[in-house]
Amino acid sequence: MAGLLSPATRERIRAASDIVDIIGSYLPLKKAGANFTALCPFHKEKTPSFNVNAQKQIFHCFGCNKGGDVFEFIKEYENIGFMDAVRRLAERARIPLEFENSTGAQESRHLKDQLLDIHEQLTQRWQNCLASEAAGQLAREYLAQRGVSADAIKLFRLGAAPESWDDTVNWARSKKFDLATVEKAGVIIAKETGASPSVDDGTSAPSATRYYDRFRGRLMFPICDEQGRVVGFSGRVLVGDEKTAKYVNSPETPIFTKSKIFFGLDKSKRPILDAGCAIICEGQLDLIACFMSGVQNIVAPQGTAFTEQHARILKRYANEVVLCFDSDNAGQNAAVRALDHLLTSGLAVRVAVMPAPHDPDSFIKANGGAAFQKLIAAADGFFDYYLSRLCATHDLASDKGRLAVLRAMSESVHKTGNGVLIDTYAQKTALRLGVSAESVRTEFKKHSAPSAASRETDEESFESAEPAAALARPSPAEFHLLKLLLQHEDLARWAARHLDVNWIAHAPVRHLVDLRLAAQEHETWHSLADFLDACESAEQRSLITEAVANDREMPNPETQLADVALKLRNQFFDRQIAALTQKISQPETADAEKVRLLQEQQSLKLQKRLPLAET
Repeated sequence: MAGLLSPATRERIRAASDIVDIIGSYLPLKKAGANFTALCPFHKEKTPSFNVNAQKQIFHCFGCNKGGDVFEFIKEYENIGFMDAVRRLAERARIPLEFENSTGAQESRHLKDQLLDIHEQLTQRWQNCLASEAAGQLAREYLAQRGVSADAIKLFRLGAAPESWDDTVNWARSKKFDLATVEKAGVIIAKETGASPSVDDGTSAPSATRYYDRFRGRLMFPICDEQGRVVGFSGRVLVGDEKTAKYVNSPETPIFTKSKIFFGLDKSKRPILDAGCAIICEGQLDLIACFMSGVQNIVAPQGTAFTEQHARILKRYANEVVLCFDSDNAGQNAAVRALDHLLTSGLAVRVAVMPAPHDPDSFIKANGGAAFQKLIAAADGFFDYYLSRLCATHDLASDKGRLAVLRAMSESVHKTGNGVLIDTYAQKTALRLGVSAESVRTEFKKHSAPSAASRETDEESFESAEPAAALARPSPAEFHLLKLLLQHEDLARWAARHLDVNWIAHAPVRHLVDLRLAAQEHETWHSLADFLDACESAEQRSLITEAVANDREMPNPETQLADVALKLRNQFFDRQIAALTQKISQPETADAEKVRLLQEQQSLKLQKRLPLAET
């Protein structure tokens, strides 16, 4: 798909996405001379080292050395792939992509834009109802009773749907929305009326379509995608009998798939990345209470069980999850069911058990955010939790109860494919059942060996834990050469005539200078942005952005280039002379070879004395 993105379209998207505006929507940027600075979002720091260059349209952090263009920032900050970053910027700039130019794709994109517009405007409509209309009084009272603050209402854009069968229908008509499209948004429902007789010939005319509101008399929670766009709703009933569903959620639509959406992820993804851990709770009010108490690395599946897609989404942001479901049986059973998908994605799993009869919201109201944070920090590993739950729900004094615990633990722990974990929990299970560890191991072995997928996940987790090797820095002269060539495009012509890239010892810098001089020779240099695009290595991109991030004026750049080129040449000769000296000193070197090496050494010493233009 990346191949379908033409350079022209990529440049249009880049031109429409000013890097200061884009990064400024994520970080508080401060003006610093010609550039902007901020605390780096990619590592913890107290003094700003994150630099945004408006003229060059690049960013660079002098602390962690991350750098790149606007596409790279979105890719790194959102923890998504390159094409997803392109799509987000293209959507923001309303620029269609080539592979979306077919009639069907254009129609689909147009429909999605309409649905997003309907959701956004309806969110505002229900926000206003909650804030100031008589129809929002019950919702206001309910939120006050639940202790939901005004700041939380504003941040999560809560609203109220009036108790009416046609409020949304009439609102949509007033906004000139096509009702069939509003139905596709999932906020109204079509009802076919009976056929009416024809006046002319007595035949039946086609049945008419009437619409009524899906959400009536409910507290409304807008559901956002990862970009913060409203794509669906969840409505909590405020009055009604036992037959009335407590929650009504949007149906599946072209912009809303329940199995791929978390409530709150648009706000919590950065805290999750920073913590390396995601807390999973059940409900919207639980999440809001946690978030507002300072526990912000939290999400809630939306109107469906935890799915494989949910696990894959979380894996982009974290390596560990803490399940924090309600203390009742339904909540605890949901925690157990989530295990398979979490293990398949390679996520470590812990479980925080709410003291009965609490859920996270009521626990925080009663004990405070700090107590909740302690409960999360003390959460047991999944298999310790599961063993305790099995022992509490089965009669360990009976053979039937002991066999049930043994079977369930064996089936569960074998899903990890990890021999150490299997043996550890064989021993723990034996201790809880009061039997020998060897007998439990024997029973555990009757289960099948771990799948290839499990072993691969385990190996990948082990490999990902290996620390990355530190990359060597270029010498000051080599880095200064790169700065000169990238900040002063007119110097490339002189460098192409006088500079030999073999003089550069640092391989990434040598490669970049070689590319820059080749572009000069073949007249293919267009811009720094194109040069960045051509670099596949993160280290090379970092070197480029570091070289141009601080573009303070250099006095006499032509003289500086000549000086640094001469220095690099002489350092290259010095390395060759040192290598020859080492060969000459070897006992196995023949006398004739020593004479030749000495002559070569002398020639290099003479060349060092010559001006650069004469070498």
